Amino acid sequence: MELDEDELADLRDGHPLAAAMPVIRELMGAYATDGEHLLAVCDAAGRMLWVEGHPATLRKARGMNFVAGARWSEAAAGTNAPGTALAVDRPVQVVAAEHFRHPVRAWTCAAAPVHDPRSGRVLGAVDITGGRRLAHPHSLGFVQAVARAAESQLALLGPPPEAGRASLAALGRDEALLSFGGRRVRLSRRHSEILVLLAHRPEGIGGDELLTLLYEDESVTPVTLRAELSRLRALLGPDVVRSRPYRLAGGVDADFAAVDRRLASGAVAAAAGEYAGPLLPASLAPGVVRLRERLAGRLRAALVDRGDPGLLADWAYSSWGEDDLVVWRALCAAVPAARLPPVRARLDSLEAELSAGATVLQRPGPQTRR
Repeated sequence: MELDEDELADLRDGHPLAAAMPVIRELMGAYATDGEHLLAVCDAAGRMLWVEGHPATLRKARGMNFVAGARWSEAAAGTNAPGTALAVDRPVQVVAAEHFRHPVRAWTCAAAPVHDPRSGRVLGAVDITGGRRLAHPHSLGFVQAVARAAESQLALLGPPPEAGRASLAALGRDEALLSFGGRRVRLSRRHSEILVLLAHRPEGIGGDELLTLLYEDESVTPVTLRAELSRLRALLGPDVVRSRPYRLAGGVDADFAAVDRRLASGAVAAAAGEYAGPLLPASLAPGVVRLRERLAGRLRAALVDRGDPGLLADWAYSSWGEDDLVVWRALCAAVPAARLPPVRARLDSLEAELSAGATVLQRPGPQTRR
């Protein structure tokens, strides 16, 4: 178990999925208890927030650490339904021997991710876990229906979107998702870069500057940029992107800007919770690269400075933090002694890799005879 009772209570209280738990329990509770199964809900980092169900099954699950407060992300536990569903962002069923860890191979589970109904950001996953009786396609459809019901409940409870404002989700994804006017549009990679840069600069950007922010190749002409913007207007409508200077009409709530505001106010835990990954991670656009590195660097520094083992673990066990030597060192210094061995082992492995790489770089090449 990674979180103690107080940490777990705080995380549950502040998590958006808490509002959906009544619906999840109504749909899954009796099914889990009567079938001797478990219902589980985890956050986007794979930490189990709620694990409930048949008492005897709960006791058995403790033997494999499938309990509230434990981490079941794919990076921490290998292939498993909730962790893998988060990693691939779609419903997943894992049957018996398909699990990575041997103690879990007697179990079958199915899980589906739950998204924020406004931004599309992954909030966590809902899971059904039990014996071989769950090894049926209906189990996968069931958890997917529960996840959609949870999203619908969150949409009903959440504040209505501000008139004229759009939302842009660009963290942890190469193709941004723009929600506006009742539409949700998945953008191409180039259009994603344009929208991110314009959302960052609401006052607008001149054509020459936008060209340098978008393209590494200095030989790209303004004609190319105008053609790209023309295609973007055709996709979104003529009134979304204005020109002279290029800017977005109306307000845009961007997920990366929200994280930046949280950091500026000192709300490090909230910022970490909303950080779904690097900004457009595959983008090479110079302006996006600078924004991505600045945001990740600020958040990383804040986490190291805070020294909270839970927040550091979220970063270290993520796909973008698994090789981050600085964070692993900070986690090693912050984690309780009982949870130190696997952290120490990973840190030793990273330092050995770094040392081996440095040795290769310092090794002299072959001498040339004169």
